[in-house]
Amino acid sequence: MTNILPSPRDFVGYGAQTPDPEWPDDARVAVQFVINYEEGGESSILEGDPRSEHLLSEIVGAAPWEGQRNLNIESIYEYGSRAGFWRLHRLFTELEMPATVYGVTLAMARNPEAVRAMNEAGWEIASHGYRWLEYKDVPEDVEREHIREAVRLHAEVAGERPYGIYQGKPSDNTLRLVQEEGGFLYSSDTYADDLPYWVPGIDGEPFLMIPYTLEANDMRFVAAQGFNSGDQFFTYLKDTFDTLYQEGVDGAPKMMSVGLHCRVVGRPGRVAALRRFLEYVQSHARVWTPRRIDIARHWHEHHRPA
Repeated sequence: MTNILPSPRDFVGYGAQTPDPEWPDDARVAVQFVINYEEGGESSILEGDPRSEHLLSEIVGAAPWEGQRNLNIESIYEYGSRAGFWRLHRLFTELEMPATVYGVTLAMARNPEAVRAMNEAGWEIASHGYRWLEYKDVPEDVEREHIREAVRLHAEVAGERPYGIYQGKPSDNTLRLVQEEGGFLYSSDTYADDLPYWVPGIDGEPFLMIPYTLEANDMRFVAAQGFNSGDQFFTYLKDTFDTLYQEGVDGAPKMMSVGLHCRVVGRPGRVAALRRFLEYVQSHARVWTPRRIDIARHWHEHHRPA
């Protein structure tokens, strides 16, 4: 047999028999909505960055501009904080649907009114890092300082430190640095499963990972070969929900994450599809719609390794 090199990666996971998550009220599926709040924390010449932002905007395939501002993309991002956020806020509060915000700290600091609205709605505000940047080439000491400053400024702006983190564009060092900072109950920098799972922590204690999603995510509206209409978005979310709900009926409940962005699904022509899906979820019995911190606390209480 060919020698197989050892790997730190886990290709097995829970295997054929997933554990019973024991969701509250014997729920058949947990559906968790994330609202990414990034506008004001993206790459910008005005922040001293070497190039302008180019990701997750209506200008599909845009390239970063070295040393120049891209005013079109800047205004697309500004739409998210000025208009898109409030459209999502009205929708989720009207339907009394819980949510977790992935808040980029610098973006939050630039819109205290939005942060107050998040708190008043009872949403969890998890950390989306100090800046919405690609960290793969950032020196370790710089990323460490960004995580430390994200926690400090988050507590100042939101009134409480974050207990979850999604760096989003992590480096090899991110998970270790998050644990070194301390105080976090979970990280969501993973897409590896349909259930939370534990990884070995740096202090010998297990550390919780709550997987996120890049496919049940409105970012597909602004990606090549992605959703081109609200109907496609709704159909994909509905098919995902229906499959996981049936798996729950069959005795293997899971969780479903839905990723949203203020500047993307916050547009009028897309938010209607999101409303249809929220109402569809609420039309089913035995569905849990928690915040991510609620999932983390549940997993720490019921599924922490011995």
